[in-house]
Amino acid sequence: MANLTPLQPYLLIAYYEWMLDNDWTPQILVDASHPQVDIPQQFANEGKIVLNISPSAVGDYHMDHDAISFKARFSGSSLNIYVPLNSILAIYTRENDKGIMFSPEMYEGESSDNPDDEPPKPSKGKPSLRVVK
Repeated sequence: MANLTPLQPYLLIAYYEWMLDNDWTPQILVDASHPQVDIPQQFANEGKIVLNISPSAVGDYHMDHDAISFKARFSGSSLNIYVPLNSILAIYTRENDKGIMFSPEMYEGESSDNPDDEPPKPSKGKPSLRVVK
């Protein structure tokens, strides 16, 4: 089996749209220590930050299969935010905490580079069939 695309981006996009369709406020929990995260670090708590990504809270919102970027206000200043999808730990609603937590495996594409993933080789010799009743 060839490399598979990561599952997390698809789930993140689906949950985001589902939350908006239900008039809920989507929030993401982000690993603020991720090297590519561009957020105001002073608002992080214990290496994590919760960001409101509802359309009413952000501007210039863009999400693709690699990252989320937008403009948001922090202490009255408009800042550009960049969050790689593999730094997102969860997406959930403010109103009722419905959502999903992500594991690192959900972002990594699966590959068949591992020899243990190969199908078993047929045994040599004469094939045989039997009747099962």
